[in-house]
Amino acid sequence: MKYIQPDWPAPANIKAITTLKTCWGDPQASTKDPIVRQQLTDLYTLPNDPLWLNQTHSTIAVKAISQNKDADADATFTDESNQICIVLTADCLPILICHEDGKAVAAIHAGWRGLANGIIESTLQAMRQPAEKLLVWLGPAIGPQKFEVGIDVYEAFTQAHPEAELAFKSHTKNKWLADLYALAKMRLQKQGINKIYGGTYCTYTQSELFYSYRREQQNSGRMASLIWISDSSHSK
Repeated sequence: MKYIQPDWPAPANIKAITTLKTCWGDPQASTKDPIVRQQLTDLYTLPNDPLWLNQTHSTIAVKAISQNKDADADATFTDESNQICIVLTADCLPILICHEDGKAVAAIHAGWRGLANGIIESTLQAMRQPAEKLLVWLGPAIGPQKFEVGIDVYEAFTQAHPEAELAFKSHTKNKWLADLYALAKMRLQKQGINKIYGGTYCTYTQSELFYSYRREQQNSGRMASLIWISDSSHSK
């Protein structure tokens, strides 16, 4: 198995995958290396080169066009065929979005900082698509039993949104177990999105499938989550 696919009722022209550690994302190979990037395109027979980002845990979303290659951003979106949106993760939450009619897609890199500061909201605003028409898949991230955080993370969510407290479980003194999936769902639902799928993996515990920065530290590779609108000449 080279990848996993979202378990969502997306239209047939929407193609989406998340790579597995056994096939791509070796920690010894830089994802900024053109050769490594080309390997991804070749391995998964992609119809185009992805729009790579320089992820900085921001709330910036950019359109998947060549001028934005390696832009400082943490989300990318498009309404054009065969323009591939991509984000890299290794515990952070990859979020894939598509219009139920297959006419728009987006990929979001949602670490706790970006999630708390509004990366979901800024991406949806940039997409300019009706919330009730969107499908969302929450890809593999660190699970709620392994994501221990301090008071800084707890307060980043709960001070502005007290209901976010439901996504935290007291663990030890001034430490909580945080549920990234639940936090993302709250944000999405507040924006009017209710067709939310995925959120069942744990990158930390499923070591045979995924890289995990918390588990592997500096030796961690990255998974790539990709989504695009396919035309009739390409399929995945």
